[in-house]
Amino acid sequence: MRIDFDWTTIRDLDTRAVRLSVEQVDAVTTADVDRPTPCTGWSVADLLGHLVAQHRGFAAAAAGRGDDPAPWTVPHLGDAAVEQYRAAADEVLAAFAAVDAPDRPFHLPEIAPTPFPAVLAIGFHTIDYLVHAWDVAAALEREFTPDEALVDALLPVVLALPDGAERTAPGSPFAPGLPARDDASPFARLLSALGRSPEWRPAAGARTPGQAQETRAR
Repeated sequence: MRIDFDWTTIRDLDTRAVRLSVEQVDAVTTADVDRPTPCTGWSVADLLGHLVAQHRGFAAAAAGRGDDPAPWTVPHLGDAAVEQYRAAADEVLAAFAAVDAPDRPFHLPEIAPTPFPAVLAIGFHTIDYLVHAWDVAAALEREFTPDEALVDALLPVVLALPDGAERTAPGSPFAPGLPARDDASPFARLLSALGRSPEWRPAAGARTPGQAQETRAR
């Protein structure tokens, strides 16, 4: 896989994406946890469990412990979901800040059995959390306006990601790409390229029961 991220900026971009996700999660209330999300079959509670587990897993990978399954386990968050999300976000940002070289190996077992260089792993995390920030905002029907510089930096990378049969496989991080409208904004193009419909809205009164799954969101 050949994807280029700039080591001098990728951690800053990741911090922006994660902080943007924290802003959205901070708006979640106990009345929102059963709302559906753009991640098919997942409620807000399911999505938050996934997001906490991924932060903890990536933090472990940054510390050389990514092959330990425990940090990747989706937790039951209960009424402390927002607080646990904030703590996990702080944990992963601190872990990434301590990475001293772009080629430090990150073991990400949910993606591949072989390790990725740090610059690529942090790039994956950045894209994931920009999109998941929108997932939370869309589920809560909140206005979402991401940092233009963040979108501009990530869009070329997203458009270069493979979009073949592997996106339909179980555990794929994203669904097959969707066609974008001619007048689509850069962020709408990014969402469409990753299989999200920028026009997605929750059905009136919809609720999604169930527990968080130990798979990556699509």
